[in-house]
Amino acid sequence: MSDLRKIIIDETEIEVEGAMTLIQACEQAGVEVPRFCYHERLSIAGNCRMCLVEVVGGPPKPAASCAMQVRDLRPGPEGQPPVVKTNSPMVKKAREGVMEFLLINHPLDCPICDQGGECDLQDQAMAYGVDFSRYREPKRASEDLNLGPLVETHMTRCISCTRCVRFTTEVAGITQMGQTGRGEDSEITSYLNETLASNMQGNIIDLCPVGALVSKPYAFTARPWELTKTETIDVMDALGSNIRVDTKGRQVMRIMPRNNDGVNEEWLSDKSRFIWDGLRRQRLDTPYIRENGKLRKASWGEALAAAAAAMKGKKVAALVGDLAPVEAIFALKQLVTGLGGSIESRTNGAVLPAGNRSAYVGTAAIEDIDTAKVIYLVGTNPRNEAPVLNARIRKAWAKGADVRVIGPKADLTYETTDLGMGREALMQAVADAGETANAIVIVGQGAITEGDGIKVLAQAQALTEKLGGKMLVLHGAASRVGAMDVGAVTEGGLEKALDGAEVIFNLGADEVEVGAGPVVIYQGSHGDRGAHRADIILPAAAYTEENGLFVNTEGRPQLAMRAAFAPGEAKENWAILRALSAELGAALPYDSLAQLRQALIAEVPHLAQIDQVVANEWQALETAPLKTGEFRLAIASDDQFYLTNPIARASALMGELAANAKARAATPVAAE
Repeated sequence: MSDLRKIIIDETEIEVEGAMTLIQACEQAGVEVPRFCYHERLSIAGNCRMCLVEVVGGPPKPAASCAMQVRDLRPGPEGQPPVVKTNSPMVKKAREGVMEFLLINHPLDCPICDQGGECDLQDQAMAYGVDFSRYREPKRASEDLNLGPLVETHMTRCISCTRCVRFTTEVAGITQMGQTGRGEDSEITSYLNETLASNMQGNIIDLCPVGALVSKPYAFTARPWELTKTETIDVMDALGSNIRVDTKGRQVMRIMPRNNDGVNEEWLSDKSRFIWDGLRRQRLDTPYIRENGKLRKASWGEALAAAAAAMKGKKVAALVGDLAPVEAIFALKQLVTGLGGSIESRTNGAVLPAGNRSAYVGTAAIEDIDTAKVIYLVGTNPRNEAPVLNARIRKAWAKGADVRVIGPKADLTYETTDLGMGREALMQAVADAGETANAIVIVGQGAITEGDGIKVLAQAQALTEKLGGKMLVLHGAASRVGAMDVGAVTEGGLEKALDGAEVIFNLGADEVEVGAGPVVIYQGSHGDRGAHRADIILPAAAYTEENGLFVNTEGRPQLAMRAAFAPGEAKENWAILRALSAELGAALPYDSLAQLRQALIAEVPHLAQIDQVVANEWQALETAPLKTGEFRLAIASDDQFYLTNPIARASALMGELAANAKARAATPVAAE
């Protein structure tokens, strides 16, 4: 039931919900209110006092607009709407007083502070600060914290807004940060000087309104006005988080989240945020051909001719890697099937039914988790498989959702009801289930990669039907849903595709072991396992270096945009395949990315619905009893999370984070 109230803000009358805070009402009226501690996705602290406004007819002092609701305001003497002023002399004087207090102990670090140019305190000091100080006492100093290899701290700059404490506690679900002491002695600190054990900790860098928490890998490498900013999509997992890639020259300098309420809100996992050093290392920047057991550099003409000669008249199998854009997969499928070959994208062994989108994607949107009352997690640890999605499940749990887990136990940062370890527990859950309001079933890759995946999906669908809810298949590979959409699958899976293959065309699939025998043509961006086994290497662009289409785990097509150029001789993925098709004498019928996309959309029309969750028609699979056995997890341990793809394995920072996670897991707790 809505509770609409009229309110006058700076002579503009608007109607808003009574439960809204004044700061939110001001935003609705288009009035900017300065703030340091308030953040719309965190609980209200009300401790910076920068958002003071004047409530006419209220107390003779300014009120904190973040902590007062519209319904708390009294109407005028004759029933007129309450009046709020955000730019009166009283408000200006109050904000200037707050700013003066904030700057008493703040160091004069602006020229050497890494937050310079992006600092909220700097911006507000320009509006409400003065050019002198009335205080002659020595400034307070604080010791810096060691939070690990990601977040660098300068705690003397801290203004105690507690955003970092609230984020780590409420969103990331860890309890290592807090505030101790009172008055001048108060400081933000970590429990027993621990480093942060979370794969979401980088978000506190964005949240910090001053230069107290900055990015350790990015520190002192660039200023914001030197960077070219490109809005694109993350491919480290299948969530499709919206990101901004900042480049300086040809180098990616940092990656930051963009707000998209339907996908990642405004959070980003640490792997997605700090992966950029892996884009510089172990890059393939020139073609190679193996001669007498050794790889030698070659020209593009030579490499393409060698690849075409190897493929002609042979049985060809193509493998699709986890980071390939849909256009490249579509071009490869047309190329290989034109030669009578086979193509397979389910390289992790997942058994997914081709053509049934309700079974390999599901019917739920990520946003549906927000309103869910019951959430079933089947064979998945979302904390490692999709950390930002896990934060969303935690948010639903905090609102009262019951999270039920079928599969191995893991620390998910929230309380769960464990129903059992495997297949028997799933069948029992189906038997016990009844109509439930707002239920969602999330099926992980670990549940469907052991040969009986179709049967497990059928049982998950049966559970969804009995609950009257929705289902979401949680993928780990950014390319998987797009590859399934264009039909890059072979009946019988990976073994059948590779059976008897004389030539294997490997499009960035570095997680597949290829035995001796077939000729391997590897097209990818990094010198990883696939390149080590290859006989011919075709260097390709990484996800930040070409325009591409990716479909996320909920079936939402999104565009990744080019932020930088590929190194050396490396080319865009689709262009390499187009050139190879001409060399084979079977040229693909498009000469530009636009023509390729037209052909793609003609065959798979729903890929034209950019940034929309495509509605899938429910097609129930036939249920059958499951064999006994526990589900396994797609990412079994915390350290594996950081090393799931070639870019991550090339990153020195990801290697350090994986080593730290492994050491943490091995350290016994005192009670043990």
